[in-house]
Amino acid sequence: MLQPKKTKFRKMHKGRIKGKAKGGFTLNFGSYGLKALEPERVTSRQIEATRRAITRHMKRAGRVWIRIFPDVPVSKKPTEVRMGKGKGSVEFWAAKVKPGRIMFEIDGVTDAVARQALELGAAKLPIKCKIVTRQGEG
Repeated sequence: MLQPKKTKFRKMHKGRIKGKAKGGFTLNFGSYGLKALEPERVTSRQIEATRRAITRHMKRAGRVWIRIFPDVPVSKKPTEVRMGKGKGSVEFWAAKVKPGRIMFEIDGVTDAVARQALELGAAKLPIKCKIVTRQGEG
């Protein structure tokens, strides 16, 4: 699963995901892409599950690009622990995804296979997605 090799700080504030994506909203590598329509945190496990679903359906033909990276540490206190005594330890890594962001791109497969693969991948994500193509909005 994806996670940073090294970070400046171990833990991070939760924050809010406001506004639309100010970058990464156009296809740069492939012919088909999966675009986010909602703001949400996507975990490294969800990214990996999506990647596996897409590559399995494509039968390892073509190419997949992952355009998001989980660089936000999410901490959690253990169950049945009282309040206080500091912030919990880092449980998993997540990527903050804004609406309009292209998360995955694929190329080298037919239109039908690409659309089906991205639909299977979108089912693994916690957000509503849209399939976009080079010709125009899909």
